[in-house]
Amino acid sequence: MLHQQARATKPAAHATRASQTFTGNRGLDLEDPLIFEIGRSEVTGVDVDAPATTKTRLGALERTDPIGLPGVSEPEAIRHYVRLSRMNAAIDANIYPLGSCTMKHNPRLNEKMARLPGFGDVHPLQPQATVQGALALIDALAKNLLNLTNMSAVAMSPKAGAHGELCGLMAIKQAIITRGEEKTRRVILVPDSAHGTNPATAALLGFEVKSVPGDADGDVHLDAAKALIGPDVAAIMLTNPNTCGLFERDIVEIARAVHDAGGYFYCDGANFNAIVGKVRPGDLGVDAMHINLHKTFSTPHGGGGPGAGPVVLSARLAPYAPVPFIVRDGDALRLVEHTEGTQSFGRMTAFHGQMGMFVRAYAYILSHGADGLRQASEDAVLNANYVRACLADLMSQPFGERPCMHEALFDDAWLKGTGVTTLDFAKAMIDEGYHPMTMYFPLVVHGAMLIEPTESESLASLDLFVATLRDLAMSAKRGETERFTGAPHLAPRRRLDETGAARKPVLKWSPPVPIRDAAE
Repeated sequence: MLHQQARATKPAAHATRASQTFTGNRGLDLEDPLIFEIGRSEVTGVDVDAPATTKTRLGALERTDPIGLPGVSEPEAIRHYVRLSRMNAAIDANIYPLGSCTMKHNPRLNEKMARLPGFGDVHPLQPQATVQGALALIDALAKNLLNLTNMSAVAMSPKAGAHGELCGLMAIKQAIITRGEEKTRRVILVPDSAHGTNPATAALLGFEVKSVPGDADGDVHLDAAKALIGPDVAAIMLTNPNTCGLFERDIVEIARAVHDAGGYFYCDGANFNAIVGKVRPGDLGVDAMHINLHKTFSTPHGGGGPGAGPVVLSARLAPYAPVPFIVRDGDALRLVEHTEGTQSFGRMTAFHGQMGMFVRAYAYILSHGADGLRQASEDAVLNANYVRACLADLMSQPFGERPCMHEALFDDAWLKGTGVTTLDFAKAMIDEGYHPMTMYFPLVVHGAMLIEPTESESLASLDLFVATLRDLAMSAKRGETERFTGAPHLAPRRRLDETGAARKPVLKWSPPVPIRDAAE
């Protein structure tokens, strides 16, 4: 029954008898039931001998009911997950235009290097004498990150951007404690346009968060920022380029004002891909910044990850970096694992970071070189401005004709009176084979549509993408609302109630109630 319900959610609009098949399949677009429907809980795909009788140590925690997992054969398991993978958007299939995400190509050379036995088979609990090569690579990558940012120290262990934010603010908090100002410096300034993790991180560490408004040009409002900066401010957290896709033109003056007041400057490095090789954050007055290796240096996102978020620190914060960190003892490298004899704020994670991500990022840096990294940034900015310029006559831009950095931002003013919303437009993109852009972010722009093509895309790829968005935009302006309000029509599933799914998620599968019982 559940399978039948799932089939009912297949696209119905514009359906013909030829597109309605007995299986629910449409050519190589294969309908796939849940694995619980395929499998049988009483069987397994592997023959395992009955275990010898042993005395349990679980006591009252020992399972008494069947585990309830579906048993499937190896071909069934492979087919199931391959079919699911075909339903996913992926950078290997098409442009992935999510703004503020930098969904760039992951070079296969990097993957090959990460799978070398000397890197792929190491274990974090091995004696350090047996992993000198791995430590040397981490050290070399760290030095490259310092060169690219003109900073004094780097913490390699944080596992992602938000984890890096936490690391940077913990270093700032430790510096304030060392100065004896922990009772007076309680405020973190966060721009209205910031990523949501910024105020969350500050609040997690017990700081009071105060918002800084933006100006009409999309920058942080300089006078408003200066008015908030005082002896109670521990730090400002500012993204540059910011989430509107713009370079903060007053960043140096803001940094100077924060420093003059005795505070620190944390820069959210999520958008570092736009300025690598062009601008060094240390030259702008930054004291701490996380670097998303899974964005800027092409290591995979999500299931291909996990991520990595090293944090570079200025000379003012370098003494407070977390352990572990690498030092050289003669010809050998050693991880400093304990805080004794240091001013470190402590340890953030069990080990030293994500080795596979380090290898991939270092391979990316070596294969590009300084000139290649700079060109990648230039191409990312060029591609974003090309998209912006090609759509400027049809889609409204909240900050006029100001050139963008790595991502182009549009709002929904051009949709007024069409009956089409940002969400509708994004869903119609799915029918055209494109993952939607980032929607409704940044929050300072109504109906925001944030597009980041990255440097990975060719001119032909961008031209097709732009032509598709232009066709959709003209269709909306012509009042063809049926193309949008029911979209996607051609995806494996129709539009979901995403709000309901987020607020009331169904996390456990239950067998469907037979129809006759349900009727009773």
